[in-house]
Amino acid sequence: MGNIGPLQIVIILLVVLLFFGRGKIPQLMGDVAKGIKSFKSGMKEEETAETDAKTVEHQSEKDKA
Repeated sequence: MGNIGPLQIVIILLVVLLFFGRGKIPQLMGDVAKGIKSFKSGMKEEETAETDAKTVEHQSEKDKA
């Protein structure tokens, strides 16, 4: 009873298609892709900021010595 078969997947896809329509699904996937790209660029900026902060800390320690 807990197994989902191919027929149930097809029925679920048809229901989703009826709710969102054919034009809305590609637009929704495009928005998801933009969100993923934005997240990745934010992670790269954070990593860059962390390495810059470590470099500044390391340089200030050299200046003290």
